[in-house]
Amino acid sequence: MEQQHKRRVRYKGTHPRTYSEKYKEHQPEKYADTIQKVISKGSTPAGMHISICVQEILDFLQIQPGQKGLDATLGYGGHSKEMLKCLQGEGHLYALDIDPIEIVKTKKRLEEQGFKEDILTIIQKNFAYIDEVAKEYGPFDFMMADLGVSSMQIDNPDRGFTYKFEGPLDLRLNPQQGVSAAERLKELTKEEFVGMLIENSDEPYAEEIAREVFAEFRKGKEIATTTQLRDVIERALKVVPEKERKEAVKKSCQRTFQALRIDVNSEFEVLEAFLEKLPDALASGGRVAILTFHSGEDRMVKKSFKRLLKEGVYKEISTDVIRPSAEECAKNGRARSTKMRWAIRA
Repeated sequence: MEQQHKRRVRYKGTHPRTYSEKYKEHQPEKYADTIQKVISKGSTPAGMHISICVQEILDFLQIQPGQKGLDATLGYGGHSKEMLKCLQGEGHLYALDIDPIEIVKTKKRLEEQGFKEDILTIIQKNFAYIDEVAKEYGPFDFMMADLGVSSMQIDNPDRGFTYKFEGPLDLRLNPQQGVSAAERLKELTKEEFVGMLIENSDEPYAEEIAREVFAEFRKGKEIATTTQLRDVIERALKVVPEKERKEAVKKSCQRTFQALRIDVNSEFEVLEAFLEKLPDALASGGRVAILTFHSGEDRMVKKSFKRLLKEGVYKEISTDVIRPSAEECAKNGRARSTKMRWAIRA
């Protein structure tokens, strides 16, 4: 019996709404026009990530053919691709990422663009272990780290990074390790949760949100999904005047999810370990550029660079923060909070 061809489920209406319906955006090589349309509107296509400050990073790193470099946060591979082009087939780039789901896709994507193992080595490892990587493959002439979460992770509801769509409240960069945000919430006391919200994201309604979260727990209810947490935040912000409430809820959702993500992935501890081990991973005269997206991260980078400059470990650091151009921010809204700092090893 002849097997019937099964039609792909198409989205209802004129525009795809859910992540899975945006099938064209998931295939950039096949639907280039659709991708360009989405980008021209200032949006990021589903399953993609638009790299930020690419030109500023390349201008600073001054990569030469034959050099050895490290992309400490591979992600979608946009920065790696541009750094590899600068090597012109000579030298080597090493790249790290802890996401077991995206690392496979990025490796395949870069291989298809001609960047194979003779010039690119991809390692699934947290950049807190840069000392182990440098011991085996270093020291490096150039290095970069992009501390932002990739759009592929944010946009995929299955990863639980966004309050906009229903999904498990997970937020782990590596879902095979550690506990999810939903589990983490259950481990905390109300006071600890308030502290986390203030420390990790300067949340002004930390007390109100924590009170509502723990009221749910006392009723024996779970907060296991992204939308359950969003609903709790909405109830907590009933104290806000109605005309300001919608914007306040949106901002508090963003900050609460950020605070949980930072905690679940130990992001501040990981960054501290990376900054401490960074100089020993760089060759003499080696250059490093770091992109941050959060005031807490930027403060840590700034303090580390300043201290190590004073100690003579770095011979030069950026005196001012470098920001993406207004043109780049208009094309990519996610670039607005980006800050870049750099250092040169003595």
